[in-house]
Amino acid sequence: MEISFSFIIPVLNRPDEIRELLLSMEQLDFKKPFEVVIIEDGSSINSRDVANCFSGNLNVSYYEKDNSGPGDSRNYGMQMAKGNYFLILDSDVILPPDYLKIVETELNRSFTHCFGGPDAAHESFSSVQKAINYAMTSFFTTGGIRGNKKTVDKFQPRSFNMGLSAEAFKTSGGFGNIHPGEDPDLALRLQKAGYDTRLFPEAEVFHKRRIDWVKFYRQVYKFGLVRPILNSWHPESNKITYWFPTLFSAGLVVAVILSFLGYMPFLCLYVAYFIVIFIDASVQNKSVGIGFKAVWATLIQFLGYGFGFCRSTCYIRLLNKNPREGFPKLFFKNARYSNSPHQDTI
Repeated sequence: MEISFSFIIPVLNRPDEIRELLLSMEQLDFKKPFEVVIIEDGSSINSRDVANCFSGNLNVSYYEKDNSGPGDSRNYGMQMAKGNYFLILDSDVILPPDYLKIVETELNRSFTHCFGGPDAAHESFSSVQKAINYAMTSFFTTGGIRGNKKTVDKFQPRSFNMGLSAEAFKTSGGFGNIHPGEDPDLALRLQKAGYDTRLFPEAEVFHKRRIDWVKFYRQVYKFGLVRPILNSWHPESNKITYWFPTLFSAGLVVAVILSFLGYMPFLCLYVAYFIVIFIDASVQNKSVGIGFKAVWATLIQFLGYGFGFCRSTCYIRLLNKNPREGFPKLFFKNARYSNSPHQDTI
């Protein structure tokens, strides 16, 4: 099968991000034609003029629709796309010049219907963006589950950098209406349908993460809320490691309390861990300032995710409640472009 690529990019009020992404696409070292599908998800500040500016150098298809969430917008874009292999990106990424060449090489070497790639921080990113990127990708914080691990068992691609064949999209019905969490849900459904999901470790993107500390906490808190929901939908995916942020956070609270009572060894273990984070982040980013911020980002990540995971687990497992009723903001009511089994509305 001759592969023809269509980039699928949902966007909400981010024309400047689309401009940066399209600029990077103009610099791609790739001779074959490819399509760029931009889906405006109910934006009040649209990207139409930006898309038109690049239409002379890129094959851009631009669509506008009512707001129904990023997963549903990706489904709409894949339905409208002309290619047979979809490359799904967030609007806040920048592509390195060899991205498409790496993806094509991997697919030709060993074709897979769904892949994911890692994210990295561009040298132009702010220190906060670099610190958050470290917390989200480091082996010492997430264990490499977002793509910095060369061997990942049943890798669950993330939709900031994800590939999906037209066949797999048709079979699965695409993304569901949960957000965040729509990407691992799709990956798990594909695995149960017999499709492999694979990591392309060299196909990285620069992920800008338009975020501050408060937004970062809210983001990881939602990640924590979502995971028990996914575990209830896909029991085979449940792992004890998902409890680590909750146990880490609870242990930190206990360690602080014990330190006030004169017992310090427990707290010293946490201090040692954060020293490792500080040193590693400082060396990787060649900045002591980023090292300090990476410690703060790691703490926020564990506390936010841990609290969200614990709350959602108690609600679903102990109280036996419907997550759509307890956490309605995680579900888009007006999603229309999916046939996934978890697409039912609240």
